[in-house]
Amino acid sequence: MCCTSALLAAVLAKHRPGKRCVDTAGRCPVSSCLKSLMFQQLLKFVKIQHLEPSSSMDVNLKMPRSNQLLHFAFREDKQWKLQQIQDARNHVNQAIYLLMKRDVNYHFKTGSEVLKLMDAVMLQLSRARNRLTTPATLTLPEIASSGLTRMFAPALPPDILVNFYINLNKLCLTIYQLHVLQPSTTKNFKPAGGSILHNPGAMFEFGNQRYEVSHVHKVECVVPWLNDALVFFTVSLQLCQQLKDKISVFSSYWNYKPY
Repeated sequence: MCCTSALLAAVLAKHRPGKRCVDTAGRCPVSSCLKSLMFQQLLKFVKIQHLEPSSSMDVNLKMPRSNQLLHFAFREDKQWKLQQIQDARNHVNQAIYLLMKRDVNYHFKTGSEVLKLMDAVMLQLSRARNRLTTPATLTLPEIASSGLTRMFAPALPPDILVNFYINLNKLCLTIYQLHVLQPSTTKNFKPAGGSILHNPGAMFEFGNQRYEVSHVHKVECVVPWLNDALVFFTVSLQLCQQLKDKISVFSSYWNYKPY
């Protein structure tokens, strides 16, 4: 349907009024226009693609009762990446693949073909954004067995748990202080389920030992590029939806059959 190609070229190219979107052969390169428009936004949060592994961190913790100062830092011989960042990056890669897998000279033939592509791209972008806005709910045993616990030197004390997560534009660090439950007190043992943040009093079992959270320390740090990434995700999704709306309107017009 040549009208579909002409419409897409006009919508996607964002060219100046009166200027046609054509290639050297006089054709409307719809696929190229689509890639160009989406890439303007996708490349803006390409930082997700090139994030360096977290390689340094220092934590100083003053114990409430003993006033003992604990210090531990990332080991120099290991690197660690936050799972949320890796997941978001993978979804961005998939969205880029969906936009780039067609040949540069490919022409969309129907509006429904474009709608299907936009649905697939929007699904990946939504999943990427959601990974940054919705931290995973973890149980305390899952936190205790995570690779993060083996990243520190000196090694974390057995009564300390550490968790990192991203919530919107903030990097959050949570430190749990634990105390061992004695056998005589375990008759009321109720293991806590999954949660983003566990409160004092939460209980769990790990390594044949039962624990209770005694204190929780949380620190948040605003990361400016995370806020930029969320904005660009939103803009990209809006562009996809605007294209879908325009295609739907014109498809209804082309399919209209007067009685």
